[in-house]
Amino acid sequence: MNTIKISGIVKESVVDGPGFRLVIFTQGCPRHCRGCQNPELIPAIGGREMTPEEVLQLIKQNITSLTGGITFSGGDPLMQADALAEILKLLCQEYPKYNIWVYTGYTFEEIKHWPVLQYVDVLVDGPYEENRRDISLAFRGSSNQRLIDVKASLGGEIRYLGIS
Repeated sequence: MNTIKISGIVKESVVDGPGFRLVIFTQGCPRHCRGCQNPELIPAIGGREMTPEEVLQLIKQNITSLTGGITFSGGDPLMQADALAEILKLLCQEYPKYNIWVYTGYTFEEIKHWPVLQYVDVLVDGPYEENRRDISLAFRGSSNQRLIDVKASLGGEIRYLGIS
């Protein structure tokens, strides 16, 4: 069974996707982006190692009546893609009404064949680039990052979320 390193959780974020979102932060990122928003999450050492079932329990304990969706951020959640896929499969079975967002430094083109994407609604892709920082953009930190409608994009042409 796969495990994943979880470093934290935020119950009602409004900056990690539309509406109030439950955000799970994973530990570890291979990128070391200059100006990283969460530099403490870069080292693979740290966080709490959890099974997919334990993460689902953590989510159940932290969902509120305001929760409109669930976001996985980090670090880079796709650094632990197999375990994340197990979590998202359980999550989609238990809570099909919530949309799933994942933030990653990988580009969609690099990972479009990864099994984990079948459970992701929106992928915020691309590394943070400090020289392209733009605080006017919704739900991302630099202008190279894209909001990708994963389910609409898996068939071929990349489809973007209509959020600027």
